[in-house]
Amino acid sequence: NESLTGNIDSLRVLKDTLEKVTFRDCPHIEGNFMDLADFPRLKVLNLRETYVTGDIRDVGERDFPTLELLALPSSVYGGPGHEFQRISD
Repeated sequence: NESLTGNIDSLRVLKDTLEKVTFRDCPHIEGNFMDLADFPRLKVLNLRETYVTGDIRDVGERDFPTLELLALPSSVYGGPGHEFQRISD
């Protein structure tokens, strides 16, 4: 939905209950995917075709504790189409 706008940070009010986030073909949705890393019930995070940013290397062992599916846009470092240059990446 190209008319949908906003920042995923606004979902924080649903932190303790949200289980699924899917934004597809929403280029005006922005923010950092790590803003949702501490959602205790989040199982699905699909942000493809959004302008959400971030760095997959920022994900720690306590982040996204119940996540089963993660789909990130190419605007995230480590997202689709990204090629890591070093093994440390």
